[in-house]
Amino acid sequence: MNKIITFGEEVEGYNIPVLNEREIRAAAGILFLATFTSLMFILFEGNFVPIKYVITFFLADFMIRVFINPKFSPTLIFARLIVRNQTPEYVGAAQKKFAWIIGVVLSATMFYFFIIVNAYGPMTGITCLICLIFLFFESAFGICLGCKFYPLLFKDKVQYCPGEVCDVKQKQEIQKTSVSQVLILFAFVAFIFLTVYLMNDRFSEKPYDMFGINKTEQTK
Repeated sequence: MNKIITFGEEVEGYNIPVLNEREIRAAAGILFLATFTSLMFILFEGNFVPIKYVITFFLADFMIRVFINPKFSPTLIFARLIVRNQTPEYVGAAQKKFAWIIGVVLSATMFYFFIIVNAYGPMTGITCLICLIFLFFESAFGICLGCKFYPLLFKDKVQYCPGEVCDVKQKQEIQKTSVSQVLILFAFVAFIFLTVYLMNDRFSEKPYDMFGINKTEQTK
């Protein structure tokens, strides 16, 4: 029974339980896509049914991770199948558990409002946004935002962070950002704002049907 209900896996060469960061990032991407898509149904169609299913599955998945075993999480199993040919990147299990507890709290809050109370408001919107930000940073950048709060509440030194960010080290040359690169970034941001300002009316025009396909279908 103890082998079933546990958190993290014992891997040779690591003195604490660890998890595979590649699986975690893939699972975060799956959940981000599902959550983002369901929110699009709300924004464009006013359809709240998809988000209710997503929240239910989201909460169930995270409760399995935290209270039973990450090995039995459906999204992590699916993610393992996707990245099975990639070399594992091991991360400490302790900080991930803390981050996933935050996920349980957020999804439980959403479950209460959307499913039990059947209502929405600023609270649900902010909670959804936080979930999306957490999932996006994990899947796109490999940054666990929830893990950042772990050292604030626990005195234990965080070990085996993604990308070895826990270890103090000097940046390699390829990691350094030059002044010219920063200026290019700011220039590109300015270009975006300038484009929106100058081209908004033009971009707002609905494109016409070059070949008249829709007109042909409407006359049939």
